[in-house]
Amino acid sequence: QLQLVESGGGLVQPGGSLRLSCVVSGFGWDLYVIGWFRQAPGKEREGVSCMSRDDTYYADSVKGRFTISRDVAKNTVYLQMDSLKPEDTGVYYCAGGRSYVDYVCRGRRPPDCWGRGTQVAVSS
Repeated sequence: QLQLVESGGGLVQPGGSLRLSCVVSGFGWDLYVIGWFRQAPGKEREGVSCMSRDDTYYADSVKGRFTISRDVAKNTVYLQMDSLKPEDTGVYYCAGGRSYVDYVCRGRRPPDCWGRGTQVAVSS
């Protein structure tokens, strides 16, 4: 199974940017779907963006603003978040799954392994 550790969260102003990092370890991790999920206080967890070697998925709410990428040499998956809005506030989790990108990110096949989360707050 995978180990995932998120970092890079913080407090930013609306319109600002953050880059989240997820350091992933485990045999064959690059074959997994790696995704970012978020959960606002009192809200259910939602898939934000996921990627495999060949495909990516973005929730409609973040298209054009967020970019997922990976650097296999650094064992790291990134989520670049630009033009942040207050509604982007929440705990962001990195996760790994063994299904199709859209299945993992949209909840049909939940991830197998989760990080502990990193807090993102967008506020003036």
